[in-house]
Amino acid sequence: METIGDLLRQWRHHRRLSQLDLAIAADVSARHVSLVETGKSKPSADMVLRLADPLDVPLRERNRLL
Repeated sequence: METIGDLLRQWRHHRRLSQLDLAIAADVSARHVSLVETGKSKPSADMVLRLADPLDVPLRERNRLL
């Protein structure tokens, strides 16, 4: 089963963004993006949507992330 971190990492790679690029676009720290992707931090629904927005994740996939 894929975790939220795995799915976000896949979308980030698909959009060719670094963790720092995503962090800047979502107005969060790069460390937080890293912690979410590695599963060391469980993001809130708001944070998931905040990270998914700059990645242009389609609605169906956003629901999957949540």
